[in-house]
Amino acid sequence: MGGKPLTALSLVMFPSKILDIGVLREILHGGNDKVIESGASMAGGHSVDDNEPKYGLAVTGIVHPDRILTNCGAKEGDALILTKPLGTGVLFNACRSKKLSFGELERILPQVAALNGETLDIALNSDIHSCTDITGFGIVGHSLEMAMGSGVQIDLFYEEFPFYPHALDMYRKGETTRSNEANRRLSEGHLEIATKLSKEKEELLFDPQTSGGLLLAVPESQAKELVNKLRNAGVETAVKIGEALGSATPGIRII
Repeated sequence: MGGKPLTALSLVMFPSKILDIGVLREILHGGNDKVIESGASMAGGHSVDDNEPKYGLAVTGIVHPDRILTNCGAKEGDALILTKPLGTGVLFNACRSKKLSFGELERILPQVAALNGETLDIALNSDIHSCTDITGFGIVGHSLEMAMGSGVQIDLFYEEFPFYPHALDMYRKGETTRSNEANRRLSEGHLEIATKLSKEKEELLFDPQTSGGLLLAVPESQAKELVNKLRNAGVETAVKIGEALGSATPGIRII
């Protein structure tokens, strides 16, 4: 939301009687590396013995009140820019069910784990009207939040969506996630699919993301320059995927 992280607390649950404690050490080490990369400091944390490993960070930061970015400010005529591919939900599940090898998953992990901080620093030089990350609600769910909060219709161009390799194939092989159906229900009455999509392609609209990218609403006149700046900075999949339109009934249309 435009903030700068200052401190983080690690929250970890770990089955110490099942997994080697060295695994926990690596989890904590990786989390600390990302905190440092973000410019923040690790201030401590809390651990609990549990049946399966869980890890997260509670982060405190600052932002100027006049520069807070929300998902409620998109304006008619804005372009929508997405900065990371989609498909992590089904890929992680497919790896667990052995439909996708860990070697294939490992290839995308650096991009999945990339922080959004540098992306946002570049984007802040543009007139960002609205911003959200794409996480558990999927591309449609988070776009819908932006559309409803901003009072606009958002048209999304399916053929422009960037997807991680194998994501569509995993849906074709019968893989899915527990969130897909809930995300689909979330959009009922507010989503129009105006282009012909296979069942598997449609499922990608509701795929929940882990460490997803940003969806940025900026004036159309600034969109091409921002995409170029992001790509030149290494955000190679940054792409315009939609536009905001005036509407008396805010919602999402896939075209």
